Order: sequence, then structure tokens, then C-alpha cells
Amino acid sequence: MNNLIFKADQKVLDLGVKIQTLGIKGVTNSKTNPDFVDYQNKEIESLKDYWSKNEIGNDPILKGFRDLHTKVGRSNRKFVSSPESLIWLLKERGRFPQINTLVDIYNLISIKYKLALGAHDINKIVGDIALKLTDGSEKFISLESHQPESIFPGEYGYIDDENNIICRFEVIQCEQTKVTPESKDIFFIIQGNSETSADYIEIATKDLIDLITKFCRGKVTYLNKVS
Repeated sequence: MNNLIFKADQKVLDLGVKIQTLGIKGVTNSKTNPDFVDYQNKEIESLKDYWSKNEIGNDPILKGFRDLHTKVGRSNRKFVSSPESLIWLLKERGRFPQINTLVDIYNLISIKYKLALGAHDINKIVGDIALKLTDGSEKFISLESHQPESIFPGEYGYIDDENNIICRFEVIQCEQTKVTPESKDIFFIIQGNSETSADYIEIATKDLIDLITKFCRGKVTYLNKVS
């Protein structure tokens, strides 16, 4: 694994973004893992029950992400946080897409804790990563797309040393660094907002680590700790 360095700009943190990141080396990913699928299905039933009794619009953590987008002048109709998108899928379809074991694990944690999680293949990242405000010159091709998207000044994103955005807000990841069954070394993002304490994010992070190391193995390093 490359010795990836992660830095978060204070201007983004001052908006209310809470961020913790990991590097996990030597994972064994797979298209599917029957043991994890059994565990996942049980968790999904519990989550379906919870969201049958609760409204997305009233949840303070999900509202915290919408507030972040409002602060930087972006539409919450167009830019929906990843946990909110996953929860809508769960409510509407009773499930969410199965991609591969590692991605399915972090999607489950994202729904469970209402945090924005992302994973990127470190060997496809150019240099290091900074969470910072954009100036409009950045390059971004979203997941499963082949067309560059316009980036507006004043957004926040996770940006590599060649000015590529690997994750725009906590909404959509890029195509270049997506995790596949062949990925071995992973950069993980666990993002909250002003409604999520450092302790809450750490609990979710430990849950993520337990599942990844159980079903995909790997050696974990904290790249930063949320404060």
C-alpha cells in the first residue's frame, strides 16, 4: 500500500464536516460472501423495521448533510447525501444494490449509522488526498460515467494530487478509484456532520473495521481521527 497521506482543510471542518479516514492493506475482496450475506439480511430486516416507523425528513443526522449543502449553495434536490440515497432505496425496494463484499459492508454501515462512507482503491489514487473547498478547476468523472462534470467553486470534495475529485461532497464517488473484487489496498472515508459526535463516528468506524477484517481481512491504519 502506498503511504497515503490525508489532510482536511479547516475551512471545510468549519462548515461542520466531521471526518475520519482509514487505510486498510491486503484485503481479500469478493463478488459475494455467503456468510456476510446472511449477516446483512438480518441487519436489513431490522433497518427496514426502523425506517417503516421513522421519516427521513425528520432525522437530524440526515438533515445535517442537507444543511452542509445549503451552506455551500448547492441544491439538496440534485445533491443527496449517500446515506440518504441508500435509505430511500431501502424504503422503496426493501433492499439496496449488491456490488461486492467490501462495498456491501460499508453501505450497510452507512445505512445503520446514517453516516457517509466511501472506499477507494489506493493503487488508483494519484498521490495524496485532501478534503478541501473547490475552485472550479478540478476534474471529476462520476461513478459509472465517462463524461467530465462541471465543478463549481466553493463545493467541498476529496481531491488527489492531480486535481481529480475522488468524492464530490459525500454524494457521489468517481469512476477511477472505485473498489472492485481485485482491489487490495483501500482508502476509507467515514464522514459525519455537526449532528454526529466524535464518539458516534468512532463507534461506526469500529463496527466497519470489525466487519471488514472478519469478512475481507486486511490490516487497518487510521489516517486521521475525528476531533
